[in-house]
Amino acid sequence: MTSDEHATSQPTDDGTIRRVLQDTGTWAVVGLSNNTARAAYGVARVLQQHGKRVVPVHPSAETVHGEQGYASLADIPFPVDVVDVFVRSELAGDVADQAVAIGARAVWFQLDVIDEDAARRVRDAGLDMVMDRCPAIELPRLGSAA
Repeated sequence: MTSDEHATSQPTDDGTIRRVLQDTGTWAVVGLSNNTARAAYGVARVLQQHGKRVVPVHPSAETVHGEQGYASLADIPFPVDVVDVFVRSELAGDVADQAVAIGARAVWFQLDVIDEDAARRVRDAGLDMVMDRCPAIELPRLGSAA
């Protein structure tokens, strides 16, 4: 994606970010494994420190940070509030569609995960959409109330 294309992306307003951070409890983190070198590992820990239940979603279905992992979003046997996406942009649209299918309330694309069409589908389905942001950055930025 060129910088011009990125510049045309619809920015996520702070109100949406704050709502997703404050009004949710269960976060399915797609791409989360026990690889401590990956960003998902550290971000999941921050989410836990802020009272979120983190559900690892990874083909290996590993238990991470004490939470049982699942191979796919469809395998999670309980409601999920937010699907936090740590996959390449070209794979993110499929994950976003799965998030809509399982009835999530919001989809969060991590830094550098950008798919405008997927974001539009998520919003059109009535879910909150956050793109190209990181909750580990946004939580402290928006204050401890988030």
